Amino acid sequence: MLMPLDKTWGLVLGASSGIGRACALAMAQQGMNVVGVHFDTAAMEDSVAQLVEEVTSYGVQAHFHNVNAARRTVRQEMVARIAELTDGAGLKIMLHSLAFGTLVRYLPAEKGGSGISQRQLEMTMDVMANSLVYWAQDLTAADLLPPGAKVFAMTSAGAVQHLPSYGAVSAAKCALESHVRQLACELAPRAVAVNALRAGVTLTPALQRIPEHREFSQASARNNPHHRLTRPEDVAEAVVLLSRTSSSWITGNTIGADGAELLAAGNSWARDGS
Repeated sequence: MLMPLDKTWGLVLGASSGIGRACALAMAQQGMNVVGVHFDTAAMEDSVAQLVEEVTSYGVQAHFHNVNAARRTVRQEMVARIAELTDGAGLKIMLHSLAFGTLVRYLPAEKGGSGISQRQLEMTMDVMANSLVYWAQDLTAADLLPPGAKVFAMTSAGAVQHLPSYGAVSAAKCALESHVRQLACELAPRAVAVNALRAGVTLTPALQRIPEHREFSQASARNNPHHRLTRPEDVAEAVVLLSRTSSSWITGNTIGADGAELLAAGNSWARDGS
């Protein structure tokens, strides 16, 4: 049975751009109040202000915070704020869409160069994977994930594919999917669903930081049976659709929101459009 989402609350980690931004808007369109966490420079100030204006234009509350979601003290402060905003009722949706990691090869590309450092590898893993666990722990301890809540984590086909600079992020995505499976089982008695959403290649600021993104994007658009890349709105639609139920029976999965891109990767029929 599909349920309305109006007057509920959604938390978006990584809310200022790309998929996080689209999901915040989709939640608002459904009548959800939105708490957004993002970590940006002053150059993004106008863009975030515009997003807040768009969200509130749907008659909902928007509380956006420019803070580092991977820091323990920030997380604790935000959990307390969410409890205050929701009057203890908690969240309907938590979306983990943090896309901050190193894009350095493991080994030096040339003699005398340097490969990835321990600090870079650990930071990528902590921000893009482990922080999901820490947020789930604190929100659960504060009783802010009630029965029927949905937790989503953004993964990608990069977990099973190779790009020269994507090794650390790929490892983090693998860990993230593992965390999703474990959290799904541990939160099942609370009737909270936890799933990873595997978006197709999407032109976001995070993608455009990858050195190989142009060639990779062109190949992905050719391979996708829809003959285009995934759009942030495609993923946002999936988040809303999967959240309009009180059931926790769809849980522990990595769900493709990619237009069958991964299935068709490398198939000649997908590339030539036949």
